[in-house]
Amino acid sequence: MKTHKIAVSFVAIALATSLAACTSSKPVASEEKEDQPKTSAETAVEIAAPDRAGSEYDISLLIGVVGDPFFITMGCQAQEEAERLGVTVDVQGPQKYDPTLQRPILDSIIASKPDALLMVPTDAQALQQPLEMAVASGIEVALLDTTTSDPSFAVSEISTDNEAAGAAAFDAIKQLHPEGGKVMVMGLEAGVSATDARTKGFEDAVASDPSFTYVGVEYSRNDPATAASIIGARLQKDPDLVGVFAANIFAAEGTATGVKQAGKSGEVQIVAVDAGENQLAALREGTVQALIAQDPGAIGINGVRAVVSALDGVDVPNKVATKITVITRDNVDAEEGRAAAYKTGC
Repeated sequence: MKTHKIAVSFVAIALATSLAACTSSKPVASEEKEDQPKTSAETAVEIAAPDRAGSEYDISLLIGVVGDPFFITMGCQAQEEAERLGVTVDVQGPQKYDPTLQRPILDSIIASKPDALLMVPTDAQALQQPLEMAVASGIEVALLDTTTSDPSFAVSEISTDNEAAGAAAFDAIKQLHPEGGKVMVMGLEAGVSATDARTKGFEDAVASDPSFTYVGVEYSRNDPATAASIIGARLQKDPDLVGVFAANIFAAEGTATGVKQAGKSGEVQIVAVDAGENQLAALREGTVQALIAQDPGAIGINGVRAVVSALDGVDVPNKVATKITVITRDNVDAEEGRAAAYKTGC
């Protein structure tokens, strides 16, 4: 039985005044003014942790793609929280970030009738109907990282505030290259809600500063080699490009490679979402200048808490925003940088 859902508003994230500083984890004070900028950690919401699940629930987690450190971290933390609560989480995913590959796995999960499903939709439209079918069959569903066109069927949506992450990426480029110039986005695929929102946040931020010119978004199809080829061609067309926002982990890898191959390392400022091993290595060597690290572990933990609470008849927030951390060479090896780094295995 579905529980009543409590609405929680996303609040805009502001990048800390110093690029090198990470966000604070202090809670929002009730006396703060609404128009005061807040960091993502200050506005992050967590679902209350149950002491123990009411039953030994069977939960499936369908991630976006196997082998991605973001999803590895999400899955590891989800399973750890599940063990604490006395439930099980089975993690599955396709070999590529593709709804046509995710759909048959989803159909198989629905046929197995788990108590709950944690789902990372790889397309906002294509997965809408099958997820509605899952709920109609009695499966509690929470959406992680991405969403669908109409997520009203879900007990909760848990993700980064992606528009704010895009705005934070522009602020980072602006601090790295304050004199302005041409900037672009290296995206994933049109129709993926998370990266579409990051792109929008970046575009809106660029539009507010006339010293920067936005030359558009291109899509890497989640393939580093494609991203490297695209950025190489873009640098031939726009050799005066000063900044690239790489909207996910594989776009970041390919963009860094392409910029390096073009001999433009240090000239083109790259700010990337995600903090896998390769991104951190690129940051240390100076190919990437800043990382906007998400908190995939918190997304996985809150996902497990959401569906367990719903199954136990406890109200949960219908939207949960997890924090971001800005990582630079100044803090990559400090405590906050190490804590934000993604896992390569459980």
